[in-house]
Amino acid sequence: MENKSMRGKFTGSIGFVLAAAGSAVGLGNIWRFPYLAAKDGGGLFLVVYLVLVLTFGFALLTSEVVIGRKTAQSPLTAYKILNKNWGWLGVIACIIPVMIIPYYSSIGGWVLKYLATYITFNGTDAVADGYFTGFITSQWAPIIWFGIYLLATTFVVYKGVNSGVERLSKVLMPILLIMIIGISIFSLTLSHTDESGVTRTGIEGLLIYIIPSFEGLTFNKFMVVLTDAMGQLFYSISVAMGIMITYGSYVKKDTNLVKSVNRIELFDTLVAFLAGLMIVPAVYTFMGREGMSAGPSLMFISLPKVFEAMGIAGDIIGIIFFITVAFAALTSSVSLLEAIVSSLMDKFKWGRKKATIIAAVFTFIVGVIVCLGYNVLYFELTLPNGSVGQILDVLDYISNYVLMPVVAIATCLLIGWVLKPKAIIDEITIGNVKFGRAGLYSVMVKVVAPILLLVLLLQALGVLNF
Repeated sequence: MENKSMRGKFTGSIGFVLAAAGSAVGLGNIWRFPYLAAKDGGGLFLVVYLVLVLTFGFALLTSEVVIGRKTAQSPLTAYKILNKNWGWLGVIACIIPVMIIPYYSSIGGWVLKYLATYITFNGTDAVADGYFTGFITSQWAPIIWFGIYLLATTFVVYKGVNSGVERLSKVLMPILLIMIIGISIFSLTLSHTDESGVTRTGIEGLLIYIIPSFEGLTFNKFMVVLTDAMGQLFYSISVAMGIMITYGSYVKKDTNLVKSVNRIELFDTLVAFLAGLMIVPAVYTFMGREGMSAGPSLMFISLPKVFEAMGIAGDIIGIIFFITVAFAALTSSVSLLEAIVSSLMDKFKWGRKKATIIAAVFTFIVGVIVCLGYNVLYFELTLPNGSVGQILDVLDYISNYVLMPVVAIATCLLIGWVLKPKAIIDEITIGNVKFGRAGLYSVMVKVVAPILLLVLLLQALGVLNF
């Protein structure tokens, strides 16, 4: 009973929804969603993504939240409570955030560096050739910024569920949404004539973003869109990394989980869409279709050039943008660290302070190694999916592309075929709560989700190529 009291509880459904949505709304929404939407036929990608949110994502999100509330435990111990033979799954689920948070916090440090650059009105430096590369390949600057970012993350988790995680989410998420909406509206007003005399506008960029393009669409190309959307959704909603189980364990029994899950789905999808609306029209206006690129280059190379082209307004937009990104990143890294800390507390009966400090020290050590991966420890490794990466990319590949699908597949098998969906449905409907998608949930968790996840895993391993 003492450990349960130390764990804490969300004060209500709003705190839970905002914390869960804050976890879901992270760097992946802001740089990867717009890129994939632009690459995969605009509106076509959006439609596929939305369908997956309401089916595939809904099943995975519901499963994990309910596992957390049903067991009142974090992932490391929750699975073993469900079935004593499945404790190994909790270990893997806990390893994932341990692998992710060092490199995620390293990128968070990059965001703070750029925020500082714009706040000091040195945005012109950010567009200089080699600025980004020069920064991440320097030995000490990335470590210092990473340390500052990790310190902020640690402070929030150290404060606990109510005073830290929930309070942060209630403050930052509304601000985050307002800033994203503001920049999105501004992006639509843009117009630019390039050196060749071609004029492009934000409205044209909007149409490219939202109108489905079926040009040259084949079965293989559709499968690329499907797997891209599924992969984006997979880690966008923060499943298979222990976070939703952890947050679910803090939810009170009288909380309506059906409404909460629906709100998380809505919030995450809305912010992902707005992230695209914020970025695609602006990049298209000043750089054309070729300006869209995947990963950090979009945020740290392409967008600073867009801000510069905006003139004086670009400096202000740059500040607001990187504040927005910093908020989005922080709410996600807090959830990653919280999943680790909660697991340590449940497994070893440690207090929050001890668990937080130990987790933070370990994260700092690994994060320093990640930072050094671009200079002292630099190497290039070809991964099974064909990409070439360094330490950060290797950690990202193993955690996001291999372990997360494995955890999700195993979770579906455990719930769908060992425990049976009724175990989850019974927990959801406590207090006569109506679960209108119960039938859909059963089909998804037993059959459809495992198959889709297997396709995703085989693609990541290089077995399937579309």
